[in-house]
Amino acid sequence: MTHTTTDQPTRRAGGAVVPVLAFAGIVVAVMQTLLVPVIKDLPQLLETTPSNATWVLTSTLLSGAVATPIMGRLGDLYGKRRMLILSLAVMVAGALVSALTSQLLTMIVGRTLQGFAMGAIPLGIGLMRDMLPREKLGSAMALMSSSIGVGGGLALPAAALVAQHTDWHALFYGAAGLGALAIALTLLVVPESPMRAEGSFDLLGATGLSTGLVLLLLPITKGSDWGWSSGTTLGLFAAAVVVLLLWGVYELRVQAPLVDLRTTARREVLLTNLASIMVGVSFYVVSLVLPQLLQLPAATGYGLGQSMVVAGLCVAPLGLTMMFTAPVYARLSARYGPKTTLIIGLLIIAIGYGGGLGLMDAAWQTIVTSVVLGAGIGLAYSSLPALIVGAVPASETGAANGLNTLMRSIGTSVSSAVIGMVLANTANDVGGVAIPTMHGFRVSFLIAAAAVAVGLLLAFFLPKAARPAQHTQLRASSEEDAGLERAEEVLRGFRGRVLGADGSPVARAKVTLIDRRGRQAGAAVSAEDGSYALAVPAQGAYVVAAKAAGHGPLASSATHSGHDHTVDLDLSLPGEPVSA
Repeated sequence: MTHTTTDQPTRRAGGAVVPVLAFAGIVVAVMQTLLVPVIKDLPQLLETTPSNATWVLTSTLLSGAVATPIMGRLGDLYGKRRMLILSLAVMVAGALVSALTSQLLTMIVGRTLQGFAMGAIPLGIGLMRDMLPREKLGSAMALMSSSIGVGGGLALPAAALVAQHTDWHALFYGAAGLGALAIALTLLVVPESPMRAEGSFDLLGATGLSTGLVLLLLPITKGSDWGWSSGTTLGLFAAAVVVLLLWGVYELRVQAPLVDLRTTARREVLLTNLASIMVGVSFYVVSLVLPQLLQLPAATGYGLGQSMVVAGLCVAPLGLTMMFTAPVYARLSARYGPKTTLIIGLLIIAIGYGGGLGLMDAAWQTIVTSVVLGAGIGLAYSSLPALIVGAVPASETGAANGLNTLMRSIGTSVSSAVIGMVLANTANDVGGVAIPTMHGFRVSFLIAAAAVAVGLLLAFFLPKAARPAQHTQLRASSEEDAGLERAEEVLRGFRGRVLGADGSPVARAKVTLIDRRGRQAGAAVSAEDGSYALAVPAQGAYVVAAKAAGHGPLASSATHSGHDHTVDLDLSLPGEPVSA
């Protein structure tokens, strides 16, 4: 599968683009924890059973998992800004649907639409890569990636305050207002990316992936209610395996797949995605454990007896610390690279959960735990998109980051199911009410620590350094360094002019670099004097192809041996081998 662009990546984005995109990410993430403060009251509020009420949360998770890779691919094909606005608009519609109902089925429909917006996270990361200068890209992607945790952490105290003092439907009106504001700011501030992928949307692939994800995540999220050994749970898991295997075979054969599995199978992409699952597991454990510990009555002997609002405020530093780690990540990554930063983040998470085992006796201790975990999760989350962006072509960033975001969602789903089962099985029955125990909380922290250990093992096996062109993109830390690195890139590639039939320069010609496997390795658009420059990711044989309106296409073979090579492209001639 080859990709191209409609133009060169723009670098004209204003200074407000990053905060606007990060705000959109935070608004989307709010949907994940919006109803946490009222979870225990949902059966009464919706006049239904507890098992049915959990669908209000499960539906958002499932739709988010399905929408994330699909919206990433649509963004690559038709415009990331356009799909970002569409995602936010669907979220606003869903929030309004939920705000106007107390009926279970209608509420589930609204919550499903709200989850659709999760695709905004990878779309925002893709926009940043396409528009921002290299020296600003690292911290910007870090902030966007961390917005998932930031939004979730900040939503807890805000939602608790609203739920405690007003009608719970006000939560959805507030979410709709935030979504409308994010749409308006995006329209005003964020330009559309010129990057495009060739091909068409893989509708059959999208249907297969959606079906497989639903079959997989449904028993994960509902297994504790249905029973892990029940026929329904095991049957859905088996069906998920069959559907996803068939989907994989199909994606490998189709010319323009929804997900490029060959790219996904690259060592750096595969290991990063697997590590993302572990980070997702570790993030959600603290969100499930600490609010319950804080709100349990002191009469239990270990509960901290805090109100809903105070519990939210004690956990809020988790999201705040994640937000403030973005600039720290940029400095660490510029010096040591995203792999090392990921390892540092995972080590801090391990320290947080290890220390948290002994810091459950007072509210201030939970704040300390939240701060330490927020710092570690922030660094880990910030590293993931940098590793993905450094391993895939620019035209695939939306789909690739969409898949990475999906991996994190799977991690949180697994965490929710496993921790829910642990807390339920270790709970004490008091008057027919299941009360979580300190033993259950500590086992949950140990599970999170084990997930971090697996993540660390995966991170250590990541490649030590990215390819040269991508390495410079992610590591530049100043305007001067970025200028030098850009100059080095131009010198290590192909350059030349695109000429027409009369020998005159051809402006706005699309020049594409294709590697020996038939994949795009670079793209450029010729200047007014017909000149172009293409950086190469590695030495070897390539094809330099050019086409322009009113001219026939030309494809010339060329070999790069580590030095600058000149390849002029005469569109009046048929494609001929060029010795470089």
